[in-house]
Amino acid sequence: MKKLQSLISFADAVVCRLSSYGWVAALLTRLFVGYFFFETGWAKVHSLDAFTMRFAQWGIPYPAFNAALSAYTECIGGALTILGLATRFVSVAMIINMAVAVLSVKLKSVAGLNDFVELDEPLYALVYLWLMFYGAGGLSIDYLIRSALGLPADLEHPENDRRAAASERELMRAGSASLQ
Repeated sequence: MKKLQSLISFADAVVCRLSSYGWVAALLTRLFVGYFFFETGWAKVHSLDAFTMRFAQWGIPYPAFNAALSAYTECIGGALTILGLATRFVSVAMIINMAVAVLSVKLKSVAGLNDFVELDEPLYALVYLWLMFYGAGGLSIDYLIRSALGLPADLEHPENDRRAAASERELMRAGSASLQ
């Protein structure tokens, strides 16, 4: 029984240690998704007439306005995502943009659940949902602003700082106990 407790303690220490590197996941997610949307938005902004024509063909009302809104949302939202600036606010706009794309265009070709889960837009919306709840992470402008204002760096996981600091001690203690 003591060996099982040591093993559980060791596993918990490893998980705590890994959680202290959550900023890496946030950074890589932001860079990848942000670059994708910046690039596609940039292309749409610079060929706005063609993009507007596609909106008109899809039957989207006010195609010029909505095409520009969508293109600039992607371009500016992608750039802000890369920087980790106003990430939670940007996430709301990007989720709405993806929901409109799904509901107004993509859903017409969906015959069932398999078709739906193969769409890219819900996956992008889920990534932004994660960023909205988790935040931009420790390597972001949001983090720098919060730090400069004296606000807690990580409102969602305030225990992580305490647990990460103790995790190294636990890791060593649990590791030596499991070896005995």
